[in-house]
Amino acid sequence: MPSRLLSLLVLSLATSGLLAQSTPQIQEPEPSVQSLLERIQRLEKRIGELEDHQRTQAADGAGTPGSAAVDGGNTQSSTVPEQPPEHQHAPNTTAVREAERHYPSLQIRGFGDVDFSATDQKGSVSGFNLGQFVLHFASPLSEKVSYFGELSFTAQPAAYEVQVERSIIRYDYNDYFKISFGKYHTPISYWNTAFHHGAWLQTTVSRPEMVRFGGTFIPIHFVGLQAEGNIPSGGLGLGYNVGLGNGRSSILSKAGDNGDSNDNRAWVASVFARPARLYGLQFGGAVYRDKLTPEPGRNFEELITSAHLVWTKEHPEFLSEFANVHHRDVLTSNTYNSQAFYIQLAYRLPWQENKWKPYYRFEYIHKPESDPVFLNVSDLVGSTVGVRYDITNYAAFKGEYRNSRVGRDEPRVNGGFFQTAFTF
Repeated sequence: MPSRLLSLLVLSLATSGLLAQSTPQIQEPEPSVQSLLERIQRLEKRIGELEDHQRTQAADGAGTPGSAAVDGGNTQSSTVPEQPPEHQHAPNTTAVREAERHYPSLQIRGFGDVDFSATDQKGSVSGFNLGQFVLHFASPLSEKVSYFGELSFTAQPAAYEVQVERSIIRYDYNDYFKISFGKYHTPISYWNTAFHHGAWLQTTVSRPEMVRFGGTFIPIHFVGLQAEGNIPSGGLGLGYNVGLGNGRSSILSKAGDNGDSNDNRAWVASVFARPARLYGLQFGGAVYRDKLTPEPGRNFEELITSAHLVWTKEHPEFLSEFANVHHRDVLTSNTYNSQAFYIQLAYRLPWQENKWKPYYRFEYIHKPESDPVFLNVSDLVGSTVGVRYDITNYAAFKGEYRNSRVGRDEPRVNGGFFQTAFTF
């Protein structure tokens, strides 16, 4: 094969040289003998590579059943009959896919913000604040098993506070059933599960007071197990969350990371709908039940019911939630009900590449003065108006004005708040 190609090559080169000599209008230098030899050597090398490739393919084909038998490392040319499928030792397809996808495969995402605030409230702290520095860790462990973690660093007067906000290992059986274990944001509130740590994720500078990190109105975190998935419902797009785990600790703003404070498990269940014909619309409700022991010898039953209606399109964005927290004193059977809600409306303006997004939020909290559980919860009536400007796809500047009254018979407080939030 190589000698025939070389003969054709030499003949074509010679013919082209004669044609070049007989055509005076083409002024090209005649190729030298050395250049012709170099071209022949390159062609020979290329032909050798092609032949090696063919031999490699032939060797690969010999490894298939029925092509050759291997005994002691020596390949025999005799053909062997193909074995039935049940006796073939085919490689594990799951193992092959896992090897190709390189499990585990850790990805890290970071969030940060720098804030400035000033209010007319006496004794309030104003100035710059570094905000939260947040790291998200995500890694698939196999085709159906994955891990997610969230770590936050928050500036405190004396030092930084480091918190494990979420740590979840999940098994995805299918779209209808996924089970996970670890620490979650409690699915009792839409905001609490849609906008996690990292101020860049949310439109506004701060979260509503009813779902504020470090707040006590609803349990922000939940430690235990959770099942979630879709409910067969056609275009209605139903989904569910069901969880069982530790209740609140004796400090109501914290979850039972190291165990249940009163050996009584909390449970939570939520159902929501995302209609296919109305993309961006979601509505649903949730129930949470627990037993609280804020101090030794005092036990309270807690029942939280909530509902939400949201439209997550940017033109416009509408978010609304309501929650009722019911406490019952186990000893006296006295009951207390506290309510909270917020309504937020935003609209991304169409000019300047959709970078401007003004917004407004109204929020309200009411709790009975006699409630012995919510000692650190105050009544609230407040309004927030602001604008978000996306500097890039990964950084935003926010400025807002707040007017609120915290507590009964207290004067209203006015304040300005500014934030640069980013992700990387």
